[in-house]
Amino acid sequence: MAPRRRLLRGSPCRRRPLPACAAKRASIESQISEATAQGNRRQLSGLKSALAANKRHCTDASLAADRQRDIAAATKKVTRREADLATAQAKGDPKKIAKEQKQLDAAREALAEAQKPVPQ
Repeated sequence: MAPRRRLLRGSPCRRRPLPACAAKRASIESQISEATAQGNRRQLSGLKSALAANKRHCTDASLAADRQRDIAAATKKVTRREADLATAQAKGDPKKIAKEQKQLDAAREALAEAQKPVPQ
């Protein structure tokens, strides 16, 4: 019979990062490299905190919940911007209509970004 291996706390065999968490971690590490290259200490500090939190707490379920929250917020914003545009159109002010249309387009882009599949 083969000897049993003891898994040490934090060993790669015991805590293998989940695919979505690993993708999130890679994104944060990339941003850390950029902040370091630009000498942005404030951003670097925040990113290091985010990386530490990712390593401690990241699960695919928590990422999915965050994603659903982001999608819900973006959907709500699109709905609000559509109502704002309708109000501007009812008033007939071309400048206001153009402004509201631009804001609606930005909200729709943010929604599309939130709805993109999570990298695996």
